[in-house]
This record gives sequence, structure tokens and C-alpha cells, in this order.
Amino acid sequence: MLKIKVPSSSANLGPGFDVFGLALKSIHTTAAPEASNASSALLELQVTISSSQSSSSPLNCEITCAGLGAESLSRAPDGNLITRVALYVLRCHGQHAFPSHTKVHIINGIPLSRGLGSSGAAVVAGVFLGNEVGGFGLSKDRMLDYCLMVERHPDNVAAALYGGFVGSFLRTLDPKDTARKEIPLSEVLPEPAGGEDTGLRVQEPPVGIGSYHKFRWTPEIKALVVIPDFKVDTAKARGVLPLQYSREDAIFNNQRSSLLPVLLSESPPDAAKISEAMRDKMHQPYRQLLVPGLAEVLDNLRPSSHPGLLGICLSGAGPTILALATHNFEAIAQAVIAILQRAQDIQCQWQVLQPAEGGAMVERVG
Repeated sequence: MLKIKVPSSSANLGPGFDVFGLALKSIHTTAAPEASNASSALLELQVTISSSQSSSSPLNCEITCAGLGAESLSRAPDGNLITRVALYVLRCHGQHAFPSHTKVHIINGIPLSRGLGSSGAAVVAGVFLGNEVGGFGLSKDRMLDYCLMVERHPDNVAAALYGGFVGSFLRTLDPKDTARKEIPLSEVLPEPAGGEDTGLRVQEPPVGIGSYHKFRWTPEIKALVVIPDFKVDTAKARGVLPLQYSREDAIFNNQRSSLLPVLLSESPPDAAKISEAMRDKMHQPYRQLLVPGLAEVLDNLRPSSHPGLLGICLSGAGPTILALATHNFEAIAQAVIAILQRAQDIQCQWQVLQPAEGGAMVERVG
């Protein structure tokens, strides 16, 4: 029996749109009773692989699900994102189904469509799953290539795969390498979903299509997430973004994103500089319509008004709010929640997290 664990992640960190990703793990949880869920404290995706007695399951794979959003997860091997990605890895190596009697049990602890990297974690888990059942021995660097053929935004998948605070980029791909209908596309990309089995051996991804760098993270900085009880579809969140940006806005983000990794590595952290470096003009101004109260949160919460706060931003596509802080977590969380609840009467939960340094991993059980 094997267990695959993939952490949640927060992308962008303000100015690092489609560049920065931070893998997260829980160190403390406080949730509203109405919103609490035992598995939500995990903030990770677990996939257990074992042998099933059934021999009649489609594609030799039986899927069971538990945890957050389990009722909405597909039990069909060619419909569930994790197993669709695993099948893609298998087909790249000439195998068109799972080994006989494969049983996959998914425990999801990452809130779906909340800006905490649920689809990125599923893609990483799928590549790990295909690699393990196929026995291919892929390195993490090679697995990144497979991930990026499925999910073309490297921020979440690089953080989930490698752990910690990372910056990443994706090399421009030749259209002939990406247009094949055998390649499954993650849920955040437009249909068709891909992943067809044409009976042919699927072309393996080019080598080195993405790259990453892990930045130093000073230990006194913690990540506080406030998770509202509503979803923001990632495709919709991308749809509100402009096709072009002004030179001034591009310069604004470039200046801040170039300094932010250095500032987050220094001890003691400089709150005033970090707060300014986490400002953004690429995505947050346009996504404010999708997250009522976001504009007020970004405008009103500052280190000068909330001791311990370093900087605040939208987590990924939202609606989760990410605050970097050193202390005073409950007061900061309650200030965010009060603003969100004034704008829209919703329940929120909050957690204090720290970087998940190891990233995705496989445990052998029994």
C-alpha cells in the first residue's frame, strides 16, 4: 500500500502573478463551528493506492473519495482529474490502463475552488500516482514536465511538488506538443478536457518545459488564511482579467515582485517594505468584483493599524485571503472576517499555516 501526500498552496502572493507559489501546512486551526470539518485541518490531498478484490472496475481502477467536496468528485477513472492525469502518465509509457485490481482512495483536505491550489494538488497527485503504479522512477524535475502539460500555470504545481516558497516559469511550447487530444487538461482550463485514449502511445512531454527556484523563507513569518464559505471558479477569475496591461502597471508589479523574495528571507522582517511589495495591479483590482470586501481588506489592513501584520493579498484566484504575519493572528483574522461579513453575510474559517517544505511525497504503508 502506498500513500501520496500533496500540500495545498497559495499562488501569486500579490505581485507574483503566475510566478510565486507557497506550499502550506497547518500548525493551528480555528474555525467557525458551522464551517468546520475534520479534514479541513489537513490542508493536503492524500491518495492511497492498494489492491482491490474487484476485477470488473473500468480501466482496472476502483475509486473511493472522502473529505472536503467528496460528493462532487468523480468516481470514474477517466473522469476524476487525479486518475485522468495518472492514465496520461501510463499511456506515455505504453500502458493504457491501471494494473489489475488497483484501488485508489482519495482523502481531500483542500477546500475546492477557494484559491488554495486544489486542482494543482490533484495534478501533482495524478503524476505521482501514474509514476508509482507504473514503476517508472521519474524524478521530481521530470514529473514537473508532466504536470505542466496538464496545468499550464506553474505556480501552484511547482509549490505543491517541491514545497516551500518558489518562483517558476513555463517555457513557450510548440503547438504540436500541446494540441494532442490525449493530453488531459486540468479543470481550470477550457474544454475539451482531453485525455482521450486513441489506442496509440502518447508522446511524452518535452524535457525541461518549466523551471523553478526555491527561495529562503524566514521562520518567524507565518501564513494566515481566511477562507470564506463560497467558491470562485478559476476560469471565471481568469476571464475578468484584461488581455493587455499598461506599461506603468507592468513596471509596478515587476518592481515589487523582484524584491519580495528577498524581503521574505530577511530576519527580522521589514513590515513596511513587505506590505508595499505585496501590492498588485495585475489581477487583484479586477477580481475585487468576485470577492465582495476584498478591496476594503487590501486598502484598510496595514502593519501600522494591525501589529504583527506584514502584508495581505488574495490567495490564488480567491476567495481566500492570505495575510503574512508574525503574531496577533486572531485579531488580524477577525478584522478580515468583519470586513467580508459586512460586504456579504457569509461564514469564514481561518488557519495559521507555515510553509510545507518537503512538498509532495510518497509513504509506503505496511
